[in-house]
Amino acid sequence: MGGVGALIWTGIGSLDGYLNDASGGFDWAAPDAEVHAAVNDLERPIGTYLLGRRMYETMRFWETGSGDSDAERDYAAIWRAADKVVYSTTLDAVSTARTTLERDFDAGQVRRWKDESDAPLSVGGAALAAAAFRAGLVDEVRLFLVPVLVGGGTRMLPDGVRADLALLEERRFTNGTVLLRYRMRR
Repeated sequence: MGGVGALIWTGIGSLDGYLNDASGGFDWAAPDAEVHAAVNDLERPIGTYLLGRRMYETMRFWETGSGDSDAERDYAAIWRAADKVVYSTTLDAVSTARTTLERDFDAGQVRRWKDESDAPLSVGGAALAAAAFRAGLVDEVRLFLVPVLVGGGTRMLPDGVRADLALLEERRFTNGTVLLRYRMRR
């Protein structure tokens, strides 16, 4: 697993395991050019992003924005090329191309998408990712650990999930960030 049709979860978080800090901020997690290029290389094959509402609201910047750097412009193109499925009970509509809105997370439907997909899928947003982990749908975990302790916030990985993992890759970046890639052992 971890290839075509795989469901991949990627998180950029603090060394103590948080996606954002207690006030909801994540400016400390902004990747530099080297890390951003690595993220882009990992994201390039993604065919469909499954997103929770808050993650979608954060990421939809890339629909019209392109950032200032080559890595950011590259990511904007990657985002625009992928399909997106947003899970929300509160959004009335989505405002980005290639995007559908789903009210409820249906593990069976995601399983079918994985089976039928000719490209990997990505799950984003802590609550949605937790549902995918709990349903046993996640095939690969990619952790970018930033050398900072934030002491609280939204946890990178869900409570109540036990899984055995096999290390696929480890990579250290100049800024001290570390990438750990694992596949789920079934």
